[in-house]
Amino acid sequence: MLNTDDFRHKTTVTVRFHEVDMLGVCNNAVYINYFEHARLQYIKDIGMMPKEGIFTDGFVYFMVRNEINYRGHSYYDEELDIYTRISYIKNSSYGFDHLIVRKKTGEAIVDGKGVVARVDPHSGKSTLLSDEFISTVLAYDKDVQILRNK
Repeated sequence: MLNTDDFRHKTTVTVRFHEVDMLGVCNNAVYINYFEHARLQYIKDIGMMPKEGIFTDGFVYFMVRNEINYRGHSYYDEELDIYTRISYIKNSSYGFDHLIVRKKTGEAIVDGKGVVARVDPHSGKSTLLSDEFISTVLAYDKDVQILRNK
């Protein structure tokens, strides 16, 4: 299992009232939203968000896979640290790893993975990730596996 030392990037969220059930437990589907929030924050923090804002650079990125493992529960008003990294880069896709831990205790609540693909908005087909994208990610996360076909 992953641990916090495997990650450089961290963002924190607080479990909100509308995210919990009648027992005060965070709904399992909410963690996918936390992953998404952390992925976007990661992209912003490494300087890959277009200056004019998301969706303004002509590139389209789709989530093509989400995987999640539930290790525990979180509760209303609890602070959670979300650790995020890009673990690999292929030709037109890249993979994220996530680990969510209880801020107070460091207990792992959830871990998971996601795959993002770059898609041409006109053809709907996957398209090659740029060298700039790869070099920017590698400048931030040195342990990213490059799995591109030559």
